[in-house]
Amino acid sequence: MPSRNSGEFRYFAAAMDFLKQHIEALIFVSPQAIALPDIQAVLTEVFGVEVAETDILEVIDGLKQQYSQDQYAFELLEIAGGYQFMTKGAFHNTVAVHLKQTTKKRLTRAALETLAIVAYKQPVSKSDLEAIRGVNCDYALQKLLEKELVEITGRSEGPGRPLLYATSEKFMDYLGIKALTDLPKPKDFKEVENMIGAMPEADEIPTEETDTEQQSD
Repeated sequence: MPSRNSGEFRYFAAAMDFLKQHIEALIFVSPQAIALPDIQAVLTEVFGVEVAETDILEVIDGLKQQYSQDQYAFELLEIAGGYQFMTKGAFHNTVAVHLKQTTKKRLTRAALETLAIVAYKQPVSKSDLEAIRGVNCDYALQKLLEKELVEITGRSEGPGRPLLYATSEKFMDYLGIKALTDLPKPKDFKEVENMIGAMPEADEIPTEETDTEQQSD
């Protein structure tokens, strides 16, 4: 590599710092790990010239070293064929408690009912969910998908090949269980119902959202 004079070096360092800011922002806003070719494609469109992979990798290595220091609560990791900022292990429990509290607080009764059916009948189609609940489940399903408690796992082989829904790994984190086998058995619910009666009214369930689905049913 040819040597640079002081002016060239300052220009090169400034360019790399500028590039670093764009790559850092891109990885930060990406909802999942972003691959090197995707980073390069974005930067090429933004700057109008192709940014070399070697320059991108040099910046990423610098970011890894920067965020590995103790004053940062998160780090830059290479996972799933790409790069993503992740909370460091020492703070996982704090983040998990926050997610658990906010997710529970915002689930409506309709969403909870729909989630329960998915958990025990999975994989299940929307039409089957609606047949069990007796109401439209579009809103509840959308909320559960947004919160990543439910995911699409494929299509049924039945007429029209409808989408099939199942619980996600985040669902188990939400309930604090290791596997679906840890869920209460249906017979347990029957025993509780015999002892204390029917389910509580909607206003007895903590929630911040209005159950717009049930209002429109």
